[in-house]
Amino acid sequence: MRSIRRQFLSAVLGSFVLAALILGLAGPASAHDAAESSSPAQGATVATPPETVSVTFNNNPLGIGSQFSVKDAAGAEWADGGVEIVDNVASQKLKAGAPAGAYTVSWRVVSSDSHPIEGTFGFTATAAAAGAAPGAGSTSGPAVPGMASAQPGITANPLPAQDASQPFPWSLVIFAAVAVGLLAAIGILAKRRLAAGGDEEDSP
Repeated sequence: MRSIRRQFLSAVLGSFVLAALILGLAGPASAHDAAESSSPAQGATVATPPETVSVTFNNNPLGIGSQFSVKDAAGAEWADGGVEIVDNVASQKLKAGAPAGAYTVSWRVVSSDSHPIEGTFGFTATAAAAGAAPGAGSTSGPAVPGMASAQPGITANPLPAQDASQPFPWSLVIFAAVAVGLLAAIGILAKRRLAAGGDEEDSP
């Protein structure tokens, strides 16, 4: 009788450990990649418009479907060419002659788990880049929500990017259902073993 109870307790404990491991592995798998920093940082003030802008991620994004838009206060587009991805950094070149003023950078990439993520950040250039038309641009512009920063050019704290796709974590539900079903099946089998053991002890 004691051996049957020990088997039952061992089976229940093993099921809980298995369920915890399954849920623990499913949790990280359902999380999407996130942006860790941008260059220039959100709200940064730079001397002149940079030659490139970039976003650094916590994982390497895929090299498909990447888009950057770099617009000045007047709405003119200054992104030049395609997005370049090297490891976990996505970069976008700017056209020469960008004016002084506020800029809005909107980006969109496909994360390592094949889900698109996107976000925005803004910066201000106090002077025009070399080759800009005299008097072009503006030194003021609307604030742009995005990745916060306390220092120009560097994002102080990693913040998750705005996720364009937040699917319901069905994998967690499936794993939980499997774990519950496994526990129920083990409980039924254990009860049957206990009942069978009791019958054997009662029999002469």
